[in-house]
Amino acid sequence: MTGDKLGIDIGGTFTDFVLVDGAGGEVLAAKVLTTPHAPEEAVFRGIAALDAQRPGFAAKAAGVIHATTLVTNAILTRRGARTGLIATAGFRDIIEMRREVRYDLFDMFIRYPDPIVPRNLRLGVRERVLADGRVLEPLEEADVRDAARQLRAARVEAVAVCLLHAYANAAHERRIAEILREELPGVELSLSHEVHPEPKEYERSSTTVVDAYVKRLTATYLDRLQAGLAERGYTRPLFVMLSNGGTATAETAKRFPVQIVESGPAAGVEAAIHFGGRLGLSALLAFDMGGTTAKLCLVEQGRAARTRHFEVDRVHRFKAGSGMPVAVPVYDLLEIGAGGGSIARVDDLGLIRVGPESAGSDPAPACYGLGGEAPTVTDADLALGYLNPDFFLGGAMKLDRSRAEAAIATRVAGPAGLDAARAAAGIHAIVNETMAAAGRVYVADKGKSASALALVVTGGAGPVHAVGLARRLGCRHVIVPPLAGVMSSLGLLAAPIAFERSRPLNRRVATLDVATVAAELEALAAEAVALLPPDAAPEIRRSADLRYHGQDHALEIPIVGAVDGSLPDRLTAGFLAAYEALYGKVDDDNPIEIAALRVEARQPQPPPALPAPREGAPAAPIGKRLAWQHDAERFEATPVYLRETLTLQQRITGPAIVEERESTTIIGRGDLLHVHESGALIVELATKGEG
Repeated sequence: MTGDKLGIDIGGTFTDFVLVDGAGGEVLAAKVLTTPHAPEEAVFRGIAALDAQRPGFAAKAAGVIHATTLVTNAILTRRGARTGLIATAGFRDIIEMRREVRYDLFDMFIRYPDPIVPRNLRLGVRERVLADGRVLEPLEEADVRDAARQLRAARVEAVAVCLLHAYANAAHERRIAEILREELPGVELSLSHEVHPEPKEYERSSTTVVDAYVKRLTATYLDRLQAGLAERGYTRPLFVMLSNGGTATAETAKRFPVQIVESGPAAGVEAAIHFGGRLGLSALLAFDMGGTTAKLCLVEQGRAARTRHFEVDRVHRFKAGSGMPVAVPVYDLLEIGAGGGSIARVDDLGLIRVGPESAGSDPAPACYGLGGEAPTVTDADLALGYLNPDFFLGGAMKLDRSRAEAAIATRVAGPAGLDAARAAAGIHAIVNETMAAAGRVYVADKGKSASALALVVTGGAGPVHAVGLARRLGCRHVIVPPLAGVMSSLGLLAAPIAFERSRPLNRRVATLDVATVAAELEALAAEAVALLPPDAAPEIRRSADLRYHGQDHALEIPIVGAVDGSLPDRLTAGFLAAYEALYGKVDDDNPIEIAALRVEARQPQPPPALPAPREGAPAAPIGKRLAWQHDAERFEATPVYLRETLTLQQRITGPAIVEERESTTIIGRGDLLHVHESGALIVELATKGEG
């Protein structure tokens, strides 16, 4: 896409906008409160704010790219469609039986999320396909019509169809779809061989059910959004961020809505990847802290690790297996219930706790003056002098410090036996330690040391807490990109248009039929390309999931070069190297097999150009503000700088505050900030300090 491009990221508290002029490189940003009841309303308000600065931009825009938490929120709040499930007879309860493995062996009161489809809407039909695709028992069509009558009587709005081994032979699922379209006109259908054509019955069933559950909601929302954009002059395709960091057309997102379940968090990772590349960073830790959550993701050599083991609606946030699996490729990131809106409280032991509950945009932090009364992280940051109440969002939104201090005094300071300042400092420090504690485990699990990672910061609350978090983690440098507070929206504009398709292929590598592999890869490439815009000229990335015979989990190994007689040896070498790097040993006596083939079609987008910092004499502070210094445990007059006035290579020694329209960067005592030619603020941390 060439021309003006608009990125829109809907978060739990704010909806962010970045408009990049494709000709002159001018960048405009906006930030408005999210409207959870109708997310598109916030979108249209933000577009109006941008239109006031650049009249008529929508009619001339070449592309609009959107990230949303709509699907995740619909699952968490159970706002999806009334959904039925048709399964092979005897297997209708698979989504409730799960894996028959307890995620906590010692929890006598263990809980799981309630199934999306209640048991009375889960129906079985007689049929059986074997794992190799052979039909053992033909489909009993009378069962399907009977199931359709029951579902019609129950007034279902969507039906998921998941039959045993449909990934190997989808004929029965296709015939069921034909019958359901006759019997249940207008009802949304999701078929497992289209949504997730891979083995593992529980994961495939759960993913297909989620897809059906949110299909109508997603389509309705995207239709409203497209109609509203058209009314404002934008008539080109709308693109939506996928969970794997690519983007797809709104039509593809409507067809496979489960693919956008992690749409929002992926945008922040894409932003960090983009800016890490501009700074030449080989290894970084992407840190995105907004109003509701904080995310951490390891990026190496310009790529973030991905996983297909993802869960939504976890009963316990940090306990794998306590949620609902969704088998789609997502960035392997850590999500923490810590954001600007995270609510602080005092527990029964008299200790301060922060999050994971968030005030969001409704009722919002107390200082917003919108009805919220609970003290939040933003209230604490304001009370500590880190935020300017008259310059929040560039002055477009005024903050009420007295409300923040009153909320902290009433609900935290009093119960904890502290004065208001120390209570606010405790809230700030605790949320930093909460993020750091989770981050230490995450980084260690990856076999990395935080001291070798630069912390690249995005999100409105990120720069306020980044230095304190980095010091606790052991990172030596903090990178604050330009427009950090809305950088996720900028990341949308740098993400490629991409889609992935996969197919199981249970074959030994040593005796691999290369012609079969080539044919399967070609077919997958055609499927993936068909889901991109027709004018796309995509790159094709191919890979194979490899494992030792008898193992369950596989490693994804890239297929580079020609698919010829050398492929088995190349795959073997790649697998052994990856396996040894991950586990420290290989098994020479166990044959290697292919579990699945994958193809991603992607159309890279030209990165948005950002204005360079101006040259000249170093900018002076615009004033001083009393701000809390954790090392001294007192308020001190702290220099305040306006970011847009900082000059190339300017250096500032902390403590200091750097304000910009969308965020504020806090620099600790002894920390050294300098302005990079890319416009990023690079903070070199002192060896000591608190935050």
